[in-house]
Amino acid sequence: MSELDPAPAVLAATERIRIGNCSGFYGDRLVAMREMLEGGPLDVLTGDYLAELTMLILARDRLRDPTAGYAKTFLRQLEDCLGLAMARGVRIVVNAGGLNPAGLAEAIGTLAGALGVPTSVGHVVGDEQPADGGGAGGIANAYLGCRGIVECLRAGADVVVTGRVTDASLLVGPAAWHHDWAPDDWDALAGATVAGHVLECGAQATGGNFAFFRELADPRHPGFPIAEVEADGSAVITKHPGTGGAVTVETVTAQLLYEIDRAEYVGPDVVSRFDTIHLDQVGPDRVRVSGVVGAAPPPDLKVGTVRLAGFRNATTFVLTGLDVPAKAALVRAQVEQALAGRRPERLEWTLARTDHANADSEEAASALLHLSVQDRDKDTVGRAFSRVPIELALASYPGFHVTAPPADASPYGVFTASTVPQSDVDHVAVLPDGSRVRVPAPPTGPLMPLGGYWQAPVGSGPTRRVPLGRIAGARSGDKGGRANIGVWFRTEAAYRWFSRWLTLDRLHELLPETARLSSFVVQLPNLLAVNIVVDGILGEGVAASTRFDPQGKALGEWLRSRLVDVPEELLSQDPPEEPA
Repeated sequence: MSELDPAPAVLAATERIRIGNCSGFYGDRLVAMREMLEGGPLDVLTGDYLAELTMLILARDRLRDPTAGYAKTFLRQLEDCLGLAMARGVRIVVNAGGLNPAGLAEAIGTLAGALGVPTSVGHVVGDEQPADGGGAGGIANAYLGCRGIVECLRAGADVVVTGRVTDASLLVGPAAWHHDWAPDDWDALAGATVAGHVLECGAQATGGNFAFFRELADPRHPGFPIAEVEADGSAVITKHPGTGGAVTVETVTAQLLYEIDRAEYVGPDVVSRFDTIHLDQVGPDRVRVSGVVGAAPPPDLKVGTVRLAGFRNATTFVLTGLDVPAKAALVRAQVEQALAGRRPERLEWTLARTDHANADSEEAASALLHLSVQDRDKDTVGRAFSRVPIELALASYPGFHVTAPPADASPYGVFTASTVPQSDVDHVAVLPDGSRVRVPAPPTGPLMPLGGYWQAPVGSGPTRRVPLGRIAGARSGDKGGRANIGVWFRTEAAYRWFSRWLTLDRLHELLPETARLSSFVVQLPNLLAVNIVVDGILGEGVAASTRFDPQGKALGEWLRSRLVDVPEELLSQDPPEEPA
């Protein structure tokens, strides 16, 4: 099809709506919008551009330029694809408005005029909240629901841009508009929320970052996901024909477990019960998501606050060959002595034993000693700090060198979460004609009972010590300073064994970094999965974390690599085959 091909016929409200995704974060594959528009039929194309760190980046942009504060890469994509989207009748819904959805909407109108492509643009405002105690550059944003998007689409918007809405709302809004769901159609809204959660991170649902990537026929360039949403909220997750990656029960499960908490997935429109999700492989690259039970949302909205908390810097020393611990101790003592008169508020050392004995290359013979510093005063962790390691270059351990030249301090932010009553938030849809529609808060209800940690006796039988990844996949991620590790199993027997075997003591043995932290485990037997949540492992969040893996993205792979005494009978079981 060319850009001049006629648009597809508008679907009747009783038919499914095909909603695709072309972005999972600010910086995702730039050509994905064109790939999705050219790859096959769509009704709506969504894109998620916001994350906690992104909000801080956009806040800094807006401080420098009050007209900025939105995802500029989205405009670049539209410059290439707006004509194609309008010719094919594909509506676009994105949260690329960031901290300035009105500014982005205006920029889209200007772009459409310059391209000669008539385009109706609506936008959603009201998420920005007072950043009480936020400090310099502090911002606070409520996580809005889908109804502002619905109003814009009802008014004929071809493109809808929002600020901070929940990621899933980008899909729930078009689905609720198309199927004309009432605000209390809880099960339908819950089903769409689950589908939205699957789509929100783009190619993570189609084989990206997948534990068993070696089993995929083509993992190099996975296609982006599509949800075909039915009137009852059930959906089929798929992708365009001929694209890479795969859509299987396991790839969908992996994304369902990403960045979740309890079995009750709390949102502004509905509470979705993740312990009621049912997945079926209904064809090649087609997974049906059904059975999701929903309930009224709580009366409060989540508010994410990001504030500029200080400045940071880092140095990495390379320790090669013999006496690595002694070399580390020497340079640490030297640096701390030199900083005694102006010691940063936070000074953190980490020795990574990446070295190998009798190595056949210098790099393989070397360990890395990381030093990270933070302080509210920029000068304390600026050149005054970074010159200290360099001054030791001829006066420290043998083979002294560092991985990078001295650098100046850079700012970092801290993310905190709070709540605000839904009724206090001025959620407004600004329609293409400029009129403003205030979106009322949905019916609310008490929070559903929280899921708990289940522990039962462990069975007996011969075992073999193998990596947990022999029988399990995992996906991990961050929410502020908290990380979750979703672990799913390839057979029901393996899930039943692990769910009985795992205790908090065993978790701490497997992942010693969790030992002093508060953790809990949620059972999701319908997905053959458990969700492990660890508070505080990421410090004050990705923007402030000095951890080696500041977003906890590889915690799941670390867990899978750990040796576990697995019952022999589980190792002889093969996972169920996917349909051809």
